[in-house]
Amino acid sequence: MTNMTLLTSILVTILMTNSQSQTKFKYPAAERMDFVEEIHGVKVSDPYRWLEDLDSEKTKKWIRAQNELTNSFLSAIPERSKIRARLKALWNYERYGIPFKRGEKYFFTKNSGLQKQSVFYVMDSLRDKPRVLLDPNKLSKDGTIAVVSYSVSEDGKYLAYGISDGGSDWIEWRVREVSTGKDRPDRVKWSKFSTAEWAKDSRGFYYGRYDEPKPGEELESVNYYHKIFYHRLGTKQSDDVLVYERPDEKEWFFEPYVTEDGKYLVLMIWKGTERENRLFYKDLTEPNSKVVELLNKADAAYHFVGNEGSIFWIRTDKDAPFWRLVAIDVRNPSQENWKTVIPETRDTLDSVSLVGDRFIARYLKDAQSMVKVFRLDGKFESEIKLPGVGSAYGFEGRRKDKETFYGYTSFLKPLTIFHYDIVKRRSRTFRAPKISFDSGKYITKQVFYTSKDGTRVPLFITHKKNLRLTGNHPTLLYGYGGFGISLTPWFSQEVAGWLELGGVYAVACLRGGGEYGVPWHEAGKLQNKQNVFDDFISAAEWLIKNKYTNSRRLAIHGSSNGGLLVGAVLTQRPELFGAALPDVGVLDMLRFHKFTIGWAWTTEYGSPDDPDAFRWLYAYSPYHRIKQGTKYPPTLITTSDHDDRVVPIHSFKFAAALQAAQGGDAPILIRIETRAGHGMGKPTDKQIDLAADMLSFLLRVFEMKLPKDYGR
Repeated sequence: MTNMTLLTSILVTILMTNSQSQTKFKYPAAERMDFVEEIHGVKVSDPYRWLEDLDSEKTKKWIRAQNELTNSFLSAIPERSKIRARLKALWNYERYGIPFKRGEKYFFTKNSGLQKQSVFYVMDSLRDKPRVLLDPNKLSKDGTIAVVSYSVSEDGKYLAYGISDGGSDWIEWRVREVSTGKDRPDRVKWSKFSTAEWAKDSRGFYYGRYDEPKPGEELESVNYYHKIFYHRLGTKQSDDVLVYERPDEKEWFFEPYVTEDGKYLVLMIWKGTERENRLFYKDLTEPNSKVVELLNKADAAYHFVGNEGSIFWIRTDKDAPFWRLVAIDVRNPSQENWKTVIPETRDTLDSVSLVGDRFIARYLKDAQSMVKVFRLDGKFESEIKLPGVGSAYGFEGRRKDKETFYGYTSFLKPLTIFHYDIVKRRSRTFRAPKISFDSGKYITKQVFYTSKDGTRVPLFITHKKNLRLTGNHPTLLYGYGGFGISLTPWFSQEVAGWLELGGVYAVACLRGGGEYGVPWHEAGKLQNKQNVFDDFISAAEWLIKNKYTNSRRLAIHGSSNGGLLVGAVLTQRPELFGAALPDVGVLDMLRFHKFTIGWAWTTEYGSPDDPDAFRWLYAYSPYHRIKQGTKYPPTLITTSDHDDRVVPIHSFKFAAALQAAQGGDAPILIRIETRAGHGMGKPTDKQIDLAADMLSFLLRVFEMKLPKDYGR
């Protein structure tokens, strides 16, 4: 132990021995620069701009000191080791990915329990014993090289797999022979935000990439000018064929999709994170065919589902805010010629897949899954009954398939894999997890509360059965509210660990998500973003009013856009919460667009370069709303040094400013993970460590005690 570590440890021990009302933390030195810039006529202070230089010795020294302080605080919590051991036991069960079929073979992922990364398996039939095709755990000793995307060729002979190093969004594609389990020499680098889409003949694949960044700028440089290439097996990447680019549209993303009949390359095109997109296609039967701009107005969302020759089936919200399925003949694509196959209903049509000559449609009904099967003419055939209130997804396959697989999960049930016989309309359990968690002790219910402006918002609450509403239960409230992403019931080992500690877990389905279609998303983006924060605050007030908890024992948690949510409500209503856990958050709303892919979020948040958007962004930007001398609740900020999506400078600057402004005695700590990114591909042991630290932090600041039967 270094002298600095020993000194910090002694300091934290003293702090934890005494009452928080009698002592304050001594935080690592962070120079407060007199840096002010004028933006649209407003003078904006940015005293911790120097922390944006991730490679400077000054920043590195600050990071080391912050981690030492945080580690000393957490290591002084006597229950921490028991909590980690219990979480390790909760994680230690077989977890399966949803199988899919290519050629005559079946593919799926599996984690035996505590493997750092899940392993990729193949079976010749459902009766055969699976064999390992790819074990990512052998790619690195510490498990920080992860397989984050994969694609199997149509004939089932090749696996293209994308690896991420240290949690970065950058992907390197490699190719493995399914029969031998050996890698081919193919290497395709600098891919990001893209799948590998195999050509029908399985001789190569299409993928999206950016130009190679300058050395040393891989995790920070802005990503513009996405391109689609074709890589032919056995050739060098320098020989890859440029299929499509738009040098006049630097912000466009391309997602390639080869139709099942092999006739078309479909390009779904987004600008930033706009819901609205374009849809182009290229005729692959004509060697020199040009890309046809089928739907080029970006006036709605268009998701390709499948085709029958020149008929394209598209899931869209065009003139249907809760979505519908339409048929478009590309030979005569005018909207007046579209045919509605599955009409819009009051439930959100969240996805459609084409399997076994059926459309399998997954709906959201009050943020819960409902699955229906339709014939190709749109006639309703059946509903796939689910085990309960939860989430279902999967249903992948080909038109000739007579079967498909799907997963079901809830707040209390880990993902169970089901095999569905399309002809017999029958589900059977394919893989069911066995976990050391007694879900029968708990219950989930859904309630609805009223937000500030009168909007009705869903809230899931999970807790022990027969809970007495004393108004004093430690409660963890989670939210996201953005980008049209829906929060539906899901199982989390971290949440299971929180429930076993005696906690209440609540999830608010805020505006900005997609739970209720386009209107719900629109009501929480751009100038309406404050609605999201008001919804979250109202959820907290509802939990307190209905005697689940009180302000001293209510914690809030969110990641990424959810980290922004936590930062915003923390700075707007610091007295309302007893603890805050902002994870990899977007916290400087005036500079988020200047790093990596941050520019793409301007379609959701607005651009700080626009005077009107600047006003609403500056009004809620967490970093800029911190007020000197305010009593902020205990806060544990978490981020990662390899996060090249929401770069860690957001969390760094927010932590430095919050520590300097703290007018109370509650700890403001930051935990900076090394060799990790935004969460993609994070090794199991790092997931357990993070969960243990977060729960230990809450246990300490809420002055909770371990239940007598904890871990049994």
